[in-house]
Amino acid sequence: MSESASKRILMVEDEEDIAFLIRYMLERHGFVVDHAADGRQALEYFAQGEPPDLTLMDIMLPYHDGLELIERLRAQPGWDSVPVLMLTAKAREVDIVRALELGADDYVTKPFQPEELLARIRRLLRGRR
Repeated sequence: MSESASKRILMVEDEEDIAFLIRYMLERHGFVVDHAADGRQALEYFAQGEPPDLTLMDIMLPYHDGLELIERLRAQPGWDSVPVLMLTAKAREVDIVRALELGADDYVTKPFQPEELLARIRRLLRGRR
């Protein structure tokens, strides 16, 4: 438990049921979860928030999509080294390649296995000590 204690994760997810499930799972494992429900909220968070330990991001979002958000996040001072894990229903190779080229660190497609998602989050956080 100690590895995840007080690690902050920004979750950018517009589907309420998925956001609820992810928050529940992560908080049960000791993470602190901040939630942006759309691209606009995510940009506000980038502008005023302290960078989290990891960002979990959907691609298909209202206002600004996840690909645009990766570019904006990477350009934000202090956010360039924040691991970004894409969690999206877009499973086409072109979307995966584009996200990785823009600076995403990993990519998980929905529907996802909770234990796999947790393992990938922990792996990305291990690289940030």
